[in-house]
Amino acid sequence: MRSIGLRAAADLRRAARDPVLLAVILLVTGSLLIFVVYPLVSVGAASLDTGGGTLGLKVYTDVAKSAYIRKAFWNSLMMSSLTALIGSLLGFIFAFAVARAKIPFLKFFNTIAVIPIVSPPFIGALAIIMLFGNNGLITWNLLKIQNFPIYGFNGLLLAQVVTFFPVSYLTLKGVLESINPILEDAALDLGGTRWKVFMRVTLPLAFPGIASSILLLFVETLADFGNPLILAGSKFPILSVQAYLEIVGMYDLPKGAAISILLLVPSLIAFYLQRRLVSRHKYTTVTGKPQQSTTQIVSPGARVVLFVICTFVALIVVLIYFSIIVGAFAKVWGFDHRPTLDHFKFVFGVGFKAVRDTLIIAGSATPFAGILGMVIAYLVMRVRFPGRRFVEWVSMLSFAVPGTVIGIGYILAFNHRPLVLTGTLAILLLNFIFRYIPVGIESGKAILSSIDPSIEEAAINLGADARKTFGRVTLPMILPAFFSGLVFAFVRGMTAVSAAIFLVSSRWNLMTVHIMAQVESGNLGAAAAYSLILVLIVTVAISLIRVVLKAQYAKFGGSMLHF
Repeated sequence: MRSIGLRAAADLRRAARDPVLLAVILLVTGSLLIFVVYPLVSVGAASLDTGGGTLGLKVYTDVAKSAYIRKAFWNSLMMSSLTALIGSLLGFIFAFAVARAKIPFLKFFNTIAVIPIVSPPFIGALAIIMLFGNNGLITWNLLKIQNFPIYGFNGLLLAQVVTFFPVSYLTLKGVLESINPILEDAALDLGGTRWKVFMRVTLPLAFPGIASSILLLFVETLADFGNPLILAGSKFPILSVQAYLEIVGMYDLPKGAAISILLLVPSLIAFYLQRRLVSRHKYTTVTGKPQQSTTQIVSPGARVVLFVICTFVALIVVLIYFSIIVGAFAKVWGFDHRPTLDHFKFVFGVGFKAVRDTLIIAGSATPFAGILGMVIAYLVMRVRFPGRRFVEWVSMLSFAVPGTVIGIGYILAFNHRPLVLTGTLAILLLNFIFRYIPVGIESGKAILSSIDPSIEEAAINLGADARKTFGRVTLPMILPAFFSGLVFAFVRGMTAVSAAIFLVSSRWNLMTVHIMAQVESGNLGAAAAYSLILVLIVTVAISLIRVVLKAQYAKFGGSMLHF
């Protein structure tokens, strides 16, 4: 213990030699405590409030006695587990078909698998209602089926799988591409059948990525709010929706907070397991120059099967987005499909304030989230100071915590002195900044781990302080990670709903909240128009960020960066 204390004191003295660096460390640590830890502590404290200023477990006892809440809890676990398993299976099939089987139309399937990521998470739910609802294009207009059971378990599972399998695809595609195909070719040359090589070589090497994908999808689904709010219904309650209804509908903050804690526990457990798994296993199997992938492991028949499965999934995704496009221009969905611009007139008339507010909020939060992510990555990877692991852990905590919990926490924490932020632009900006920094942090850490620290040490030895070293040496080298953080922060800022729905006000609103309101009121055409505009804005923004990144890549030199 004494040696640990001496080492911490030495680290603190070393950091104190640079006042700017010390100020940044204190500012980052204080900000994380206030805007990440404090809201979560507020949720925990509120869940123990029994009234009259006393604390106890009465609220948890009431929640445990409620059969409806228990049903919502088990439904949430079941839905998250099924989505994680099915979504990871589809993601692996897509990734294997693209990375190993080299099926035809690779770029098309890659695009199809990525599109749902840049869309609001509830577009799948909206499209499913438009296709299979009471006035659905398929159920009513084509098949004349009434009361098709799309609300509840069936529709929600379909929406969740379509929404989250792209996350698995991107994870597993990188894993499969890192596996040296020479290992598979050698096993084939030694007499192994394709199936045996796949089961004994490829699958074991990809297993850490598959397990990580399952846990990641479990966390994402458990935290999702948009799809369950639209599709779950009263017969299939979901925990995140119940927490929202308790606070917004019943004005019962302690009960809503207690339900949020129930939602938080399995999320944190799964996130911890996923992080441990990733840290213990490495996916790369070779060093030196990458080897060209071969397709010997995949037989012609298997390639056809993979192509058919990918085509079927792609058709579902295309059908979903096709229905959104048609719905945005249809006069009355389900009855009159004549083209009209009335829904867009509504969006740019009555709803234009939400479009403007969303662009201001996402656009303002994005650069701060990007810069803060890079600063934290630099501190964690390059600076030794007391509490470094704590900063790393807390900065990633917001990624594991469901948005519903974060939203409730911000309401509880910043609705009274000393920080009264409820209803202001600041509370939305702070929520987006601290919720969406983890991707930038992880990207920055990954790149910094591959950069020799002696480059920065040389700058310091030549007289540069920490600020100049970071701005002129480190930041140009981690520019790709910086822009990855920017893209993620902007996309999530534009499409967020779970935490933001608690924080919007009459002064500041979001397109996603307006879309939810239009769906609940039955105005599917306006909801589709909003969604289409939102997807177009995000797509244009990503393209612009990509152009800027390429320009910076050329400015700082292709030998230093990779894009």
